[in-house]
Amino acid sequence: MATILSPSSIVSSTATATAKTPQAKPPPPSILSTKAILLPTALTTALATSTLLISPPLSIAAQPSTYQVYYGTAASAANYGGYGGNSDKKASAEYVYDVPEGWKERLVSKVEKGTNGTDSEFYNPKKKQEKEYLTFLAGFRQLAPKDVILNNLALSDVELQDLIAGADSLVSEEKKDENGQLYYVYEIDGVGKHSLIAVTCAKNKLYAHFVNAPAPEWKRDEDTLRHIHDSFKTVG
Repeated sequence: MATILSPSSIVSSTATATAKTPQAKPPPPSILSTKAILLPTALTTALATSTLLISPPLSIAAQPSTYQVYYGTAASAANYGGYGGNSDKKASAEYVYDVPEGWKERLVSKVEKGTNGTDSEFYNPKKKQEKEYLTFLAGFRQLAPKDVILNNLALSDVELQDLIAGADSLVSEEKKDENGQLYYVYEIDGVGKHSLIAVTCAKNKLYAHFVNAPAPEWKRDEDTLRHIHDSFKTVG
């Protein structure tokens, strides 16, 4: 249509050129070529729509948690920090547990280590009452009955005393790892707080790993808190 409506001078010039050098007229626009252009566009649109329907929205997609392994040495207060503070924790570790990414370590003082046996502690900086920590006591060759162990742990832990006293439920069980080592596992649902505790004996020591969280954080982070609870074990 553009050639038909062009000025006459252009038509005349084109006719003269055609007379001197015959040229084949360009074919009219093909319907097939139009379809060839439209088909990929339609196919691309269909594929994009399919992808949007299959892929979950980012807002509801599962966000995997990442963890770092903490190596605990359970050193006595007298040897706190190792020789000059340069000891290789991994090489001398007596226990390990996972720490969620972003949690912070609270440095334990010699006094605290010597009085209640706290060896390590990490907490969620967004909610400091959401935490995990480990205590140990020397001189234990084997575990006493489950109720005796829990009451003994509470003697040096005021928070645990209050939690047990006001507990809505307290469940305890025995588990063994792949090496046959025995663990006591406690789950306490208290007033506004939840606690998971794992206790075992090795190397003439009693190790107790605690995971505590206020009720709202427990409901929100239960999978993460159970993971770090299950990650605790003695090594070496």
